[in-house]
Order: sequence, then C-alpha cells, then structure tokens
Amino acid sequence: MLTGIQFDSLSEFFAMGGYAFNVWSVYALFAIFLVANLALPLRRRKLILRGQKRRLTVRGADAERAGKHGDKAGWEVSLAAEGAGEEQ
Repeated sequence: MLTGIQFDSLSEFFAMGGYAFNVWSVYALFAIFLVANLALPLRRRKLILRGQKRRLTVRGADAERAGKHGDKAGWEVSLAAEGAGEEQ
C-alpha cells in the first residue's frame, strides 16, 4: 500500500496530484477545529473560575463588613426580622 503513495519531489507532494486546494483546505479546517475544541473550553474554564473567585471575594468582603457592624448574617438577618415583624 505504501508503495502506491510515492512522490518524486516535495513540490509534487504539495500539489497532491492536482487536488492540493481540496486536500490542504481540509487539513487546515481540521487544524482550526482541533485548536478551537482545545482552546475554547480552556478559555471558558478560566472565565468561570475568575467569576467564582470574584464572587467569593465579594462574599468575603460582605461577611467582613457584616461582622464589623455586628450583624451575624448581613442583610439576610434584617430581611428575616422585617418578615417576622409583618407576621405579628
């Protein structure tokens, strides 16, 4: 089988027997899809982790601020207290 796939020169190899455009465009599309399927999930993961880190930082700052003011759970306590006052 390998004896049938021989080229006399490198230029003949790149010409692909007159089908160079079709053959190399398929290889190029495959490379683009391969890179996209590897890079896009990694980028998405990075964005998700960055968002989660930002949310945790905000929550930590809110909890610290609530601790300084003497609130145990921040705004949740005040909402519960308002709700309890309305029921009575």
